[in-house]
Amino acid sequence: MSQQSEMMAIMVKQEETCASIDNSESEKTNLGNDKTDTENDSEFEEAKSNNNVMLTELQKKKKRGIIYLSTIPKYMNVTKIRETFSVYGKLGRVYLQLAETEIDDTKKKKKRKVPAKHFTEGWVEFESKKVAKHVAATLNNTQIATRKKSKFFDTMWNIKYLPRFKWTHLSERLAYERAVHKQRLRAEIAQAKREVNFFSYNVDRSKKLRKKQNQGESTSFVIPDIKQRETDMEIRSRKNENKNDDRTQFLKSLFGK
Repeated sequence: MSQQSEMMAIMVKQEETCASIDNSESEKTNLGNDKTDTENDSEFEEAKSNNNVMLTELQKKKKRGIIYLSTIPKYMNVTKIRETFSVYGKLGRVYLQLAETEIDDTKKKKKRKVPAKHFTEGWVEFESKKVAKHVAATLNNTQIATRKKSKFFDTMWNIKYLPRFKWTHLSERLAYERAVHKQRLRAEIAQAKREVNFFSYNVDRSKKLRKKQNQGESTSFVIPDIKQRETDMEIRSRKNENKNDDRTQFLKSLFGK
């Protein structure tokens, strides 16, 4: 029995040592995993910071500049604007405001199928803000063309750089102007319809009244007495009459007559 108990004790000790070894190994593996997790987190944060730096640099590089052309010479269009300003740098979007009433040149000998459009103002977007500032500073109040045979020899650039101005501002402004124009057109159309309906109603009514008068029927229609505004002569004569009346009353009060 003693030998069996000793054997049992030895087996228990062996099991305890094995369990302790397993626990230590598991702790080591957990520590290793924690280290790898921390290393992965640090690497992820570094990559994220690098991406943010690259994005900020790209945003700085992509800051665009917009110049404003207050006057557009005749025969100047979008393609010629691009040809002129693309020499200084990369262009983005170009918008030219079309004139409300285009001038039709009847003195031309050669008749064109498509008449040249006339623009009043324009906006040109550059990929670089520095280029836009440079163009506005160098070309403002300068001659467009130096050749005497050119159509733009007698005209000058009137350019202004727009700080803190984005293309979205221009699109919002154009959308607002279009909405105002549509609303104005709707109001004018509604006013014209009301005038036409009122005129047609009065014409029909006058025809009916004349028909009744010709047939000898009595009409209850009374012509309205519309008081119009007095003229200058009427106002002066009325004031003179009032002055004369006041004077006569004053004299009567003095002499008792």
